[in-house]
Amino acid sequence: MSTTAELREPRLGVNARLVDVSVVVILWAILVVDISSRVLVIGQQANDAFSYLLLLVMTIPFLVHRRLPVVALTLVLAALLIYAVLHYAAFPGVNAFALLFGIALHTDRRRSLLAFVATLVVLMIALAVQPVNATVVADWISNGLCVTVAWLLGDNWRLRRTRWAAIQERNQLLEREREEQARRVVTAERMRIARELHDAVAHSMSVIAIQAGMGHHVIDTQPDEAKMALAAIEATSRNALVEMRRLLGVLRQEGDPSATLTPSPGMKDIPDLLAHAAGAKVSADLVVDGVPRPLPPGLDLSGYRIVQEALTNVIKHGGANARVTIGYTSDELKIEVTDDGNGSHPERPDDARAPGAGQGLIGMRERVAVFGGQLDAGPSPEGGYHVSARLPIGAHAARPTTATRTRKQTP
Repeated sequence: MSTTAELREPRLGVNARLVDVSVVVILWAILVVDISSRVLVIGQQANDAFSYLLLLVMTIPFLVHRRLPVVALTLVLAALLIYAVLHYAAFPGVNAFALLFGIALHTDRRRSLLAFVATLVVLMIALAVQPVNATVVADWISNGLCVTVAWLLGDNWRLRRTRWAAIQERNQLLEREREEQARRVVTAERMRIARELHDAVAHSMSVIAIQAGMGHHVIDTQPDEAKMALAAIEATSRNALVEMRRLLGVLRQEGDPSATLTPSPGMKDIPDLLAHAAGAKVSADLVVDGVPRPLPPGLDLSGYRIVQEALTNVIKHGGANARVTIGYTSDELKIEVTDDGNGSHPERPDDARAPGAGQGLIGMRERVAVFGGQLDAGPSPEGGYHVSARLPIGAHAARPTTATRTRKQTP
């Protein structure tokens, strides 16, 4: 069974099995060099094949200390105690220190504390059974200190890994929450657009019904008036079909308490937006290029909302002056809003510079996408912020797409 530390430790791209094998090889080399360089004292016996076998038993279990810490510790301490009781030359302890470090690093604190006590007790017994003059007081002190330091290093490293894993988990949770918030914002905006398009279609159908009723009454006495009514029905029904196709791409939010029976605003209401901005201490100028023309209801409403969102961002981000440019061409509606603010309008919904940051751009992006237009938003080279939207009109309108571009803010 995997331990808690194994589940939480960060992946650094290092093969754990390769690390363990390398440690075993290094420990074996250290022990062989150590016993080969020691001078025998009275009561000690020279190393033989069995002593080297014990050294293998004291090093190889390190390979399984991550999965079987109790088994590894039992084998190593048993072999170490047998080695000490048989009075082989060069009492080894470094392998026990390395194993205790590994257990403290890769297991929970309760197991590592038990391993700490067991290792300390076995080392003290091993020192106690050594021949006379084979050990000194410094050996007892140094072994005790090495055991303590090995456990402290492993336990502290384990705690650091646990904290790092907790930070990563928290960051992932926050990222998921930000993504969910962004999805909720997009969904809410699409529902609002769907409701507004629905209102526009309902208005068109009301006009058709009125014109049809009038044509029915005058078709015998006033055929010219009936023809005009039929022409109006044709034009209105075409616009309604276009709006219906767009409406099918989004969902209408049922039971929305924010729904209203007041007429939907349009481009003719832009001066009211500028007056509202003036009330918020923002001086806004309106420039109209081309000849204003009747627009399809959905497009008329979306253009108004884009200007509204842009001016709201100007107020929110400290702009004092704004310029709204509306351009009418034969096949396109152009909207540009520039301001002299700090250019710090958020580009993502998880930006923390302002409450609800990023929702204005999301709304504009969705509205432009419905009509297959283009949106360009970002800091201006001269300072401030610039929003530009291009919306196709009538037969030239493209299919809905997501062709938008948001400029990165220059540091």
